[in-house]
Amino acid sequence: MNQWDERYAKQTYHYGTEPNDFLKAHAQALLARSEAGGPAHILCLADGEGRNSVYLAELGAHVTAVDISTVGLEKAQQLADTRGVSIQTQLADLSECDLPKATYDGIVMIFCHLPSAQRPHLYQQIAQALKPEGWLLAECYTEAQLGRGTGGPPSADLMLSLAELKDAFQGLQTHHGKELVRTIHEGEGHQGEGAVCQYIGIKPAARDSIYQVSSTRSKSSRKVRYVESSAPAVGECKFCLGSLADKDE
Repeated sequence: MNQWDERYAKQTYHYGTEPNDFLKAHAQALLARSEAGGPAHILCLADGEGRNSVYLAELGAHVTAVDISTVGLEKAQQLADTRGVSIQTQLADLSECDLPKATYDGIVMIFCHLPSAQRPHLYQQIAQALKPEGWLLAECYTEAQLGRGTGGPPSADLMLSLAELKDAFQGLQTHHGKELVRTIHEGEGHQGEGAVCQYIGIKPAARDSIYQVSSTRSKSSRKVRYVESSAPAVGECKFCLGSLADKDE
């Protein structure tokens, strides 16, 4: 039994059964971005006993809760049954997991604290697992939380920062980013003033393939090149945009 199984092996819910306040404040608007083609598919990382995944399921999302604790995931299913909703659960170690590519409309990462050496792998997996226009919502403790005694890990190496999240997810457009101290009441696990970073990033829409034709006056040759670029205005020829002649001489 790992430390998380031991923590959750009691009748009560260690972090309560209500969703995280930051998630609750933004969930409906974020889900609305993804529901044009049906219910949004959401992944909740390090979801513990399921308070956040069950809340999103109550809002109509198809949710997968991932955690390293079998006990926590069993309690998540019990909470879902009590609330009359359905969630999927997956037992996984986030330090070495492989997430399916371009699968999720949204990913939730609430108080997910891995050692710094293991986080880059998870960040890479998150970025590739999001669909175009998908979103990441994260709230984590910062180093300023150390010594407060109101929750969170005891090691500076496990803490995150807004700067780290922005750097890790440069391919996402920052929709919200802030470091602050706020009051947190989440079961017995988080009680009191907490120093946190909050982040919401949006993955850009898929871009059309743009081609440019290059020609060299001194040579009887033409070249077609793929160029990673924004889509042109409707009605313009995507094949004949621009010239790369000066670069081919």
